[in-house]
Amino acid sequence: MLSPAFRSLFLLLATLACLAAPPRTLRVDYGHTGDAATERFGVDRVVLEPLPWPGDPAKAVDASNLGKYCFEVADKGTGKLLYSRGFASIYGEWETTDEAKSISRTFSESLRFPQPGAPVRLQVKKRDEHNAFKTIWAFDLDPNDPLIERTPAPDAGGLIALQKAGDPADKVDFLILGDGYTAAERGKFEAQARKVMDLLFQQSPFKEHRSAFNVWALCPPSKDSGISRPSTGVHKRTPLGTTYDAFGSERYVLTFDNRAWRDIAAQAPYEFVEILTNSETYGGGGIHNLYSTASAGNSTIGYLFVHEFGHHFAGLADEYYTSDVAVTNSPTRPEPWEPNATADPKSPKWKALLTPGVPLPTPWKKAEFEAHSHAYQKERKAIRAANKPESEMDALFAREKVFETKLLGTDAHSGKVGAFEGANYEAKGYYRSQEDCLMFTRNDAGFCAACKAAIEKVIRQYAK
Repeated sequence: MLSPAFRSLFLLLATLACLAAPPRTLRVDYGHTGDAATERFGVDRVVLEPLPWPGDPAKAVDASNLGKYCFEVADKGTGKLLYSRGFASIYGEWETTDEAKSISRTFSESLRFPQPGAPVRLQVKKRDEHNAFKTIWAFDLDPNDPLIERTPAPDAGGLIALQKAGDPADKVDFLILGDGYTAAERGKFEAQARKVMDLLFQQSPFKEHRSAFNVWALCPPSKDSGISRPSTGVHKRTPLGTTYDAFGSERYVLTFDNRAWRDIAAQAPYEFVEILTNSETYGGGGIHNLYSTASAGNSTIGYLFVHEFGHHFAGLADEYYTSDVAVTNSPTRPEPWEPNATADPKSPKWKALLTPGVPLPTPWKKAEFEAHSHAYQKERKAIRAANKPESEMDALFAREKVFETKLLGTDAHSGKVGAFEGANYEAKGYYRSQEDCLMFTRNDAGFCAACKAAIEKVIRQYAK
């Protein structure tokens, strides 16, 4: 029989252990509805995910100032801010397309945060024309509501630990999901997941911070091999619902089935998600704090995967501007929230990184680049229109890489940090920090100085 003193000590230790245990993960799935002029929200369901919250409780409040939107979780009684994160969304892109000018659509989205101990108020905020966050939706949530979803998650095929560097609370938890892989192709997925993981850690600054990452993988078995490509008549029902032709762009790969991929992902610790598709045709996508995608079998996977992950992980803007895209920018050229593009070449957001003496804006062989690039884009469209073999597209990419590497690598200010006009899908009015960058071309230039700084800031937000 335990003595009273020992019993008291036992109870104290048990209490401390409970207090130290991380909370579960709570998720709000909601609908985001509207058009180019209006938007509204509605709660779909609240889900108690099966795993503990993977984040560091000391870094619950987002200090990155990234994202078109952000959300905040505050104690309803005291108003104390408990958690916040910036994010972007499919809706946030879609509302800038031509389609949004004529119809209204609904997209499923989610907010994930540590399960609170008492009722909370959630607020979703959006940037205004001055880049300040303004509340556009608020609602109260009781974490003890009996209607919160607690049912078991669907089969995800078993968790694969690709790299276990430490406790999830101390690391960046990166999850690679596979879509369009049959049960017999699980080995193929794991090999491709390990390949892209190694490719990520070959790029600075991820290379220098590899020990800050846990990397996990899940591959729910698919009935069909491959994913949908509607523009060629291919339609498949896969566990995560990924598809080419998002927003009418043949190379843009997204999933619009938010519920499906969230329920699968909930079976792993994660903060960032990559969806590898079992396909060879060039395609991918990346949305900040949502997910990124890449066609795992494409010959350019080393560029494609890391480029799209840059969008997702650090909110990096595309720096290219000669390719057709579905989204549109404001003609007034407001300062973008993305860290690697600016509308102010005289005082760019990366001014602390500028090369001494470099002129602002910084001259480069812009006209020569554009003339060649526009001709290349015509050839690229012709290959897709004729549905030619992917090998012809690969050959075109290779020729373009040789030309761009020479042009951009031998210019007067190559390798210097300045403000080079042409970025964020626009030839004029937006600027990038270096002449070449992984967010600009498929060359081997790596990330520019502004991108590297942004990536390192996010790593510090999540890892000790």
